[in-house]
Amino acid sequence: MKPLITGIHHITAIAGNPQANIDFYTGVLGLRLVKKTVNFDAPGVYHFYFGDELGRPGTVFTTFPFTGARKGTKGTGEVTYTAFSVSVDSLDYWIERLRKYSIPVSDVLTRFGERLIRFEDHDSMGIELVANDQDDRSGWTYGNVPIEHAIKGFYGATLNLKTKDQTEKLLTEHMDYRFIGEENGRYRYGTQGKPGDLVDIVIDKSGNRGTQSAGTIHHIAFRTADAASQLEVRDMLTENGYQVTEVIDRNYFTSIYFREPGGVLFEVATDEPGFAIDEDEAHLGELIKLPEWAEPDRERIEESLIPVKLTVEAYD
Repeated sequence: MKPLITGIHHITAIAGNPQANIDFYTGVLGLRLVKKTVNFDAPGVYHFYFGDELGRPGTVFTTFPFTGARKGTKGTGEVTYTAFSVSVDSLDYWIERLRKYSIPVSDVLTRFGERLIRFEDHDSMGIELVANDQDDRSGWTYGNVPIEHAIKGFYGATLNLKTKDQTEKLLTEHMDYRFIGEENGRYRYGTQGKPGDLVDIVIDKSGNRGTQSAGTIHHIAFRTADAASQLEVRDMLTENGYQVTEVIDRNYFTSIYFREPGGVLFEVATDEPGFAIDEDEAHLGELIKLPEWAEPDRERIEESLIPVKLTVEAYD
């Protein structure tokens, strides 16, 4: 039977300064700004999408940058680290690059037999780069990162929870995930067990709950093929007692949302239609794109947004 959920679709964070946000993810990390729009639920705030060339599902890290937002704190009930996938021999390059821009970076760590580094962005967002030879995606770069070292997309995400049992039940009984293994108190799950679908649960017995603001993850979205499979997921979750929203149109995909038992906001998003429906593929992310219902207020919305620009050349 074909699985309804096939991995991570996107991960969305709360950020601070919009220009600093673009500079870090396009300039330092080399991701493509594939869409520049607004938060559909708060149109006075940008919504940036960073990913590979086309913003394929499983590559897209998105942000809501609130100018002047205070820093959040890591804790239970949230995704504390987003892991990106790089080639098996790329860590030395990334350590040197991060240090070049005065970004503190961990020593090389080992987890489930793979090497990784850990650091934070300008808002203290937790990021990992995992070196592996299991990822056949090509990645993308503006040219400021050599293509052989470019980020390929997500590797996985870490859920920081007080307990794991009910979340594990959700993942393995209702979301097509399976338990892969445990190492040093870290429990790993995957749909196929490869980069782009991995979810780790780490238990925080202190129980200190995270504070959501700049530098924290707002939600994690999981992939489903289309509207029909999304409705199947929604019906199944609802039948099993989860409080799931109606289907919401996000222009580039449709979404449903619910809280998993540990408090993390989960989304299930469709792979289609993608980011090229309102911009040519060669010019993704160049204009501010608004949903149809917001177009009558474009002038007011644009006046409320701080102007931003790509400054990738400064990060060669």
